[in-house]
Amino acid sequence: MNYWLVKSEPAAYSWADFVREGGTDWTGVRNFQARNFLRQMQPGDPVLFYHSVSDKQVVGIAEAAAPAAPDATAPAGTDWVAVRLVPRQPLATPVSLARIKQDERLSQIALLRQSRLSVMPLKAEEFDVLLELGAGAA
Repeated sequence: MNYWLVKSEPAAYSWADFVREGGTDWTGVRNFQARNFLRQMQPGDPVLFYHSVSDKQVVGIAEAAAPAAPDATAPAGTDWVAVRLVPRQPLATPVSLARIKQDERLSQIALLRQSRLSVMPLKAEEFDVLLELGAGAA
């Protein structure tokens, strides 16, 4: 099992939108590294949903529901992919970027090293720490 974090600007597509729709195909990724991460996602992989730009916080837990497939929003003949994601539950306490930066256990998280990447892997330990922080634990 792999662990992931995906980022979305809440003004464009928020956690509330995601929950209301019951899931989405994670389309529009046009970065090669992020595309390669999408290709690695497998059904059942847990995914943290991060509000970027304005909120800058992890807000919920999702799950990959299907392996990568061609991105319907991409130009014909290109190899961009999308993954079906479904919401599982919101975090009791959103985990802000400031809080992530303060926690030494997250000092090597991809979110801090490659802040512009929209899809990134997490180590199991990082995922667990984020869940702990999102549960409101000290």
